[in-house]
Amino acid sequence: MDKNDVPQDKVETLGGLRKAMYAVDENGKYTLVPSVGWEAEETVLNQAIEEFERQCQEARARVTAGESSPLEFHMYNSRMDVIVLAQSTGFFKWQVKRHLKPAHFSKLSPKQLLRYADALGISEQQLKTLPVAQ
Repeated sequence: MDKNDVPQDKVETLGGLRKAMYAVDENGKYTLVPSVGWEAEETVLNQAIEEFERQCQEARARVTAGESSPLEFHMYNSRMDVIVLAQSTGFFKWQVKRHLKPAHFSKLSPKQLLRYADALGISEQQLKTLPVAQ
């Protein structure tokens, strides 16, 4: 993208701040160009957030019904999926999927719970429960 073509759409998600984008200058070299946002990027970001919120609410219903562990809710609430959570904790994907089941989650050691809690930025106690619905 040419540096004169860098979007300047003044999107709400940046809150009036600027972000750096790479663009090609008049010499054909990449350079940083400030941008106040791009409408297409904001649309995609908002759709992704809405999807995580939907998954979070569905996970809450499954946890309440005893079909899933609180880990699933906290994973989506932290804008993660199984792959990202596995990468963040050092567990294998299959292990994370297994820990989403209540029977396996209840058998996790304090050390394993701490790995999840640290990755999710919450306490071990919060990890074991659902927050009050808003």
